[in-house]
Amino acid sequence: MMRNSRLLAKIRSGQAARIAMMGHVLPPFIAFAAHEGYDAIWLDLEHRPMEQREVQMLLAFFHLYDIDCLIRPATREKAPLYRYLEDGATGFVIPHVSTPEEVRDLVRKVKFPPVGDRGLNPSSLEANFGLDLGDSRQPMVDHALQETFLLVQVETPQAVANLDAMAAVPGLDGFFVGPSDLALRMQHEPEAERISYEATLEKLAAVCQQYDRVWGTTCKDTAELRRQYALGARLLWWGYDQAMLRDGLRQCRADLDAILVE
Repeated sequence: MMRNSRLLAKIRSGQAARIAMMGHVLPPFIAFAAHEGYDAIWLDLEHRPMEQREVQMLLAFFHLYDIDCLIRPATREKAPLYRYLEDGATGFVIPHVSTPEEVRDLVRKVKFPPVGDRGLNPSSLEANFGLDLGDSRQPMVDHALQETFLLVQVETPQAVANLDAMAAVPGLDGFFVGPSDLALRMQHEPEAERISYEATLEKLAAVCQQYDRVWGTTCKDTAELRRQYALGARLLWWGYDQAMLRDGLRQCRADLDAILVE
């Protein structure tokens, strides 16, 4: 059976979606996140390269444990992008998108007609390898248009300036702010034209409310996450595999140290 998006179900019901991040080939992380009630895992392929077969293997685990895979890809090529969807990904967060023209191009590449122009492959995990389709391919098209999503990352001053025009593009579902990249670039803008991170989130929240889009960003602690939620963020990013491994090992080492000095 073709699976439905847990993230979109939460958003459509007015709830927030819980998102963890994974940048390594860790099948147990997928199982644990699903068990703990997460709706999606952000699979980072921009900064954490993986082989195609590794990604395909991980996507099978996403389907096994019924949790969305939100891919941040290292490419904008048309066929490689929609091949992620064919292999079982539920949606994208595309880095460094700054203009409505870029958004329209991405929609064209990852959405089926009449919204976009992606290719059709019924013999894929996305379509349950065609087992549920019968003689028609339309159910696959309708399902993908309803149950896959496209987010773009706001990481440049140009993107902040273009939020309204970007949000107005049909086929876009929302935004994710990349604060580090945005800060790196914003500091080189003329001082009079700089906009703070807090002001960016306030502007984004207003734009998303106007155009019925969703948004999220990273955070340092739960207090910051709570402020984002109060401002309207419904993509709540909290839980990163590398940080959790580091913190877990730090605590285990401290436990061992305490025992060894007794």
